[in-house]
Amino acid sequence: MKVRTRFAPSPTGYLHIGGMRTALYAYLFAKQRGGDFILRLEDTDRERLVGDAAQKIYDSMKEAGLNYDEGPDVGGDYGPYIQSERRDIYLTYADKLIESGDAYYCFCTKERLDEMHASGATKYDKKCLGLPLEEAKKRVAAGEPYVIRQNVPTEGEYTFHDGVFGDVTVPYADLEDNVLIKSDGLPTYNFANVIDDHLMGITHVIRGVEYLSSTPKYDLLYRALGWEPPEYIHLQPIMRDAQHKLSKRYGAASYKDFINKGYLKDAIVNYIALLGWSPKDNTEKFNMQYMIDNFSVEGLSHSPSIFDEAKLRWLNGIYIKELSEEEFYQHALPFLERVDYLKGYDLKYLAGLLHSRCESFADVGPSECFEDMRKEDDLSVNLTEFLTAFDALTPDLFVNAKNKTDAAVAKQMLPDLIKLTEEHWDDLYPALENYAAEKGVKKGAVLWIYRIALTGATVTPGGATEMATLLGYDRALERLHKALSLLG
Repeated sequence: MKVRTRFAPSPTGYLHIGGMRTALYAYLFAKQRGGDFILRLEDTDRERLVGDAAQKIYDSMKEAGLNYDEGPDVGGDYGPYIQSERRDIYLTYADKLIESGDAYYCFCTKERLDEMHASGATKYDKKCLGLPLEEAKKRVAAGEPYVIRQNVPTEGEYTFHDGVFGDVTVPYADLEDNVLIKSDGLPTYNFANVIDDHLMGITHVIRGVEYLSSTPKYDLLYRALGWEPPEYIHLQPIMRDAQHKLSKRYGAASYKDFINKGYLKDAIVNYIALLGWSPKDNTEKFNMQYMIDNFSVEGLSHSPSIFDEAKLRWLNGIYIKELSEEEFYQHALPFLERVDYLKGYDLKYLAGLLHSRCESFADVGPSECFEDMRKEDDLSVNLTEFLTAFDALTPDLFVNAKNKTDAAVAKQMLPDLIKLTEEHWDDLYPALENYAAEKGVKKGAVLWIYRIALTGATVTPGGATEMATLLGYDRALERLHKALSLLG
């Protein structure tokens, strides 16, 4: 039997990190076994739909390398792959369940259900189960609003096997007669996923642990329709910390959010793989082929995973350092162009100075475009902040105990450094070295004063002459003169 897995998100926004992990594991499981990976959209919750969300899901999946064999935009032999386009299919199977007694029409109003829950009821009380089927059909034909509910046994228990948690037993008394078909005629997730998974030949269902205790309800539907349930693999959630799930409320939560924060797609996918799965050899940096070759259900965690952005930054930094200078520049350019105070600088030269220091492309400087994602615990840094330091230049910045410099030494030296800059711009570094030798002072003293006079920053991503090159001839001389005038 050919392995077939699926990922079935709701098109309600960008692809969440938790959803992408589910998709990734389903993809790896199928590809490792020579099987098919299917994308299906579960869009029956019409109130939550977002117009362009489907395209965002397609784009994110493909960008991340999760190329599905079948799906709404690529086709396949088991379509349609959008639930709302399969409406008549679900109604056919709902009718079968009603005829067999495994489902029933329910005419309870919202007011009655609210009163029932207000009185302390924790689940539906099966009131409409007692209606004779013929009477129920007459009420339906008369146009009375209704839903179709599953008829779950009230006594006994059900045991199923899960790939992560082993044998799981759930008492039927814990389960509710959930709605299968809503009053608008569309199926609920509980019903549609069972019908679709069977008709699409899904052999292994990989999904979040929140569905673990509900699995008996799904299996009851399979059995009632004479079908064999698939094998199950349930995944523990991804948490921001011990109390909170990763979500928009607590910072970036979607794949696209992290792309926008300056992370490389390969690093994101690599890190997501580690959120609940540990390779046997404890490797932490790997590509897609490694994941396909080494993924195992046995390596899946039984405990929730904590999303550690510091580790993602570390991993992303490794990926960034492996980029060529040109690749780094092309990735960093959109972020550099959004920083207002970088206008007029040679961004390619600046990128070369920043390359080895970046852990995220957003580190090149702040931009209003992504300020809504910056939280108090945001880990990004500003590697170009030194370019804003000159306006705060003060005489005390020239003090350096190691090089024995201070404002007086700087005042004495700067006229020579200005002249040297004018005459030796094209061979500035050796000229500064020669000047230090001629004056009998440390080269470090000359370079320190020169860099402070140019930038007003004690820490820069390059040395004194790199800063001069970055500023350019005119701006460099202008700043040297201003520094000298500041010293009186």
